Amino acid sequence: MSLSGAVRLDTFEYIGGELDVVANAVNWKRYFRSKLAPFIRGNVLEVGAGIGETTRHLCDGRQRSWLCLEPDSRLAKQANRRFEQTHLSPRPDVRVGTLADIDPGARFDTILYIDVLEHIEYDREELQGASEHLAPAGSLVVLSPAFNVLFSELDRALGHYRRYTRRSLAAVFPPTLRRRSLMYLDSLGCAASLANRMLLKQALPSPRQVAFWDRVIIPASRLADPILARMFGRSVVAVYDRA
Repeated sequence: MSLSGAVRLDTFEYIGGELDVVANAVNWKRYFRSKLAPFIRGNVLEVGAGIGETTRHLCDGRQRSWLCLEPDSRLAKQANRRFEQTHLSPRPDVRVGTLADIDPGARFDTILYIDVLEHIEYDREELQGASEHLAPAGSLVVLSPAFNVLFSELDRALGHYRRYTRRSLAAVFPPTLRRRSLMYLDSLGCAASLANRMLLKQALPSPRQVAFWDRVIIPASRLADPILARMFGRSVVAVYDRA
């Protein structure tokens, strides 16, 4: 997770507890990787890398460099330990900090916000700042939870400010960028999220629930999403390029 603006890095600690719970959701990570991989190239900046589990799925050797930015030093240490064990290429560099800590002259071919933007209060300003670090033809990639109607106790527990629709997510991207992709993923997961909001109201899903979602719902959503023209889903993806 990342925060925009000034953050005291010596005291910041991510309040969410879902990172370890969803670390084994491999079908979900493979699904969104299949949609994002064509845009992840060159020198990559991943904002809010957490414990590095998403990095392990997206960093596949086709990139020149990978910088993980994480404001929680505890999570950054966990990410470093994971990378030492997995031998990714390129080897991700982990830095404790926020976008504000990146050198103003640094440019990246890809900037990633994977389940991060919803944690940031000033999301429009964050993406404007990120766009200024894009290399020519660079891509700004965002994946976030969809639909405020699904905003639940889980969202509150994780420190989310909002969920997005395609329209609201597109609205916070700088107008100078060009849209490449805007779609929903995991249509059947919407039903599960709605059930949690209306019935369970849990602060955190159990490992058993996450396993069922990943092993049963995600494969079904991969089949259903294109049939439903990706018109709705539990998550929304946006990719914008610098012209």
